[in-house]
Amino acid sequence: MADDEQASGWQLTESDPGVFTELLRLLGTPLVMDELYTLDYSTLSSDPLGIISPIQALIFLFKWTADREGGDVGEGGSRGPKTGGVYDPAFAERGGFYAKQVVNNACATLAIVNALGNIPELKVGDVLGNIFSFGVGMDAWTLGEVLTSSSDLRTIHNSLSPPSAISLDGLNLPKGESEDAYHFIVYTPVGGSLVELDGLKRDAVNHGAIDDGNSWLEKALGVIQRRIEMYPAGAVEFNLQALRPDPIPLLTSGTSSPHLTTSEVQDILHAEQAKRQRWAFENAVRRHNHLGLAVGLLQALAKASVAGTGAAGGEGLWEKTMERAKEDMKKRVAKRREMLALAGKGGQIPEGMDFDD
Repeated sequence: MADDEQASGWQLTESDPGVFTELLRLLGTPLVMDELYTLDYSTLSSDPLGIISPIQALIFLFKWTADREGGDVGEGGSRGPKTGGVYDPAFAERGGFYAKQVVNNACATLAIVNALGNIPELKVGDVLGNIFSFGVGMDAWTLGEVLTSSSDLRTIHNSLSPPSAISLDGLNLPKGESEDAYHFIVYTPVGGSLVELDGLKRDAVNHGAIDDGNSWLEKALGVIQRRIEMYPAGAVEFNLQALRPDPIPLLTSGTSSPHLTTSEVQDILHAEQAKRQRWAFENAVRRHNHLGLAVGLLQALAKASVAGTGAAGGEGLWEKTMERAKEDMKKRVAKRREMLALAGKGGQIPEGMDFDD
């Protein structure tokens, strides 16, 4: 377990829609997460899945660097981060939910909770329900402390992390180069405006009002596109996921959408069910401690090699190693005899060479 995991108790989680969908299920919400592969609004708005299950929020993962994320621009009411928008210190007073990140490794769950806290009339489980009701009126920092101090929330978060079977802490190993830092933030509509919720920012960030007839999603995609353009051309350190209602209950109830044919509904349903099965398998693999399997495989390989059945062609690693050792020994013996013959004839042994060379 890494030092920051030991200090905070929160483990790293993988940025994967299957992981986050399971997190949402454990939190008692009827929502799922889907990965998006385009920033083109027309493509997303015409997607049949988007018609059935409209996107509620976007979770954006990016490589955090101080030169792009650190510091502010502007003054007074126009002050905001370098990445765009203006700070909204009165966000919570107007009913918005925003918690700051106060420990390492919790930003994925924090981003999701920040998004959930701004979806009106959302059904949530007891863990989130208690946090939301208890945190009313709290400032962002205190609310962040409440979230990360919740043992129930931390247990749910850690249950989706790969087990740390081996620890290198305390070995005083040399420190290598620091790993890249990646960070999750939220874009979601709140009170008629597009809001960015970044747990490392001092306040929620307002990206402007959503004009009548326009989509918050189109506005958010534009903000994200401009943010990506701040990175070098060809940079790929990004991931975008959409938070939306679970479409399967709608698809199976027959009330999904009057604009879709029965065949289209069935195709979407089958694709969603196959995706859930794949996610369930992948999550089971993530949660399993594979150390015992690895040790067992190595032991079996060693036994097979000794028995002469572990390598290609039926010849084991043990036999190959023994043959190499025999050949090396033959060469050493031959060289020793040659040197003895030279010494017996009064010849000179080359300098630096001994009988065991």
